[in-house]
Amino acid sequence: MADKPHQNLAIIGHVDHGKSTLVGRLLFETGSVPEHVIEQYREEAEEKGKGGFEFAYVMDNLAEERERGLTIDIAHQEFDTDEYYFTIVDTPGHRDFVKNMITGASQADNAVLVVAADDGVQPQTQEHVFLSRTLGIGELIIAVNKMDLVDYDEDRFEEVRDEVEQLLGRVRFSAADTSFIPISAFEGDNISDRSDETSWYDGPTLLDALNDLPEVEPPTDAPLRVPIQDVYTISGIGTVPVGRVETGVLEVNTTVSFQPSDAAGEVKSVEMHHEEVPRANPGDNVGFNVRGIGKDDIRRGDVCGPAEEPPTVAETFQAQVVVMQHPSVITAGYTPVFHAHTAQVACTIESIDTKLDPASGDVKEENPDFIKSGDAAVVTIRPQKPLSIEPSSEIPELGSFAIRDMGQTIAAGKVLSVTEK
Repeated sequence: MADKPHQNLAIIGHVDHGKSTLVGRLLFETGSVPEHVIEQYREEAEEKGKGGFEFAYVMDNLAEERERGLTIDIAHQEFDTDEYYFTIVDTPGHRDFVKNMITGASQADNAVLVVAADDGVQPQTQEHVFLSRTLGIGELIIAVNKMDLVDYDEDRFEEVRDEVEQLLGRVRFSAADTSFIPISAFEGDNISDRSDETSWYDGPTLLDALNDLPEVEPPTDAPLRVPIQDVYTISGIGTVPVGRVETGVLEVNTTVSFQPSDAAGEVKSVEMHHEEVPRANPGDNVGFNVRGIGKDDIRRGDVCGPAEEPPTVAETFQAQVVVMQHPSVITAGYTPVFHAHTAQVACTIESIDTKLDPASGDVKEENPDFIKSGDAAVVTIRPQKPLSIEPSSEIPELGSFAIRDMGQTIAAGKVLSVTEK
């Protein structure tokens, strides 16, 4: 597994367009649902006189876990193809999906956009495409799903393709390299094997398209940034911050700084999967001990970086945001909670500087009075507590955020520039 390059893959699109079925199908087809689990489903299916329904059982089980409010067990979210080892970013349909797609560990490299053949492009489809574009997702693979419901009709596939191409054009996503694949996640058409039902289609299957994604260069040359998830005290070792290396390399015997807590010390040991290692790379989840740091000196939401290139702490920052859902309007003075990497900080929108055309990014209006659902804008933001955040042009992994209020993600954005404390 580890000898293949890794990719984070988002599965995006409208909630009823079959994302979960597609996730189940990918796991099933790549042998990633453990054999004993399938065996268990097979026995249940046979007892009920429904042999051959193992896939349906995998799906029902995932659906059930979701209804109980659990995200699918992480083991269920990884799968291998010939070229890559993929982690599926979050569970589609989970209400924090957008937040999770944006913050920290789950930032996606590439995405599969699921569009149902019978429904075509829906408002949520547009929202997810715009988000992907804002958050710098590399490539989109378009899976035109539920082809079985439209009798595998080529004309309908072409109509949906045209709709999606127009949408991509509006948000300036290059549609030139985009694969459009007619699939049925439920029946298994064109997932790993070509389907006889779509004899008119001669492009790649979904797994072929995933194998053909460009390799992601790990950001090892960027300065070290480790957002802290938790801080533990472990007897015999001392204080152990835990987090995921987003960029750069964490090495033993280097001096690091934690911001905004403003604590510093020397890295004594780095542990990964219960083994000591001399260094950790981007994507690695680590615990590490720092000489001279006590449990109360640092906290979740801090970012660890090199003492000579410490994480940036914002007095204010300017950002480009897209408002996805808000019951009324957003004006200057609004103070919702910003989720950036592992930090959650109330921030005030000090000014709305320009309103943008969400499709092109061109300026539509200077200093508008308000913005509302569907709008994109450049705004100036003042954190109410110190917040470490970076311009997305410099360290994209720490340059995006979700804005939450009233129990939902209302907007997403990326940091354009930071005025430091």
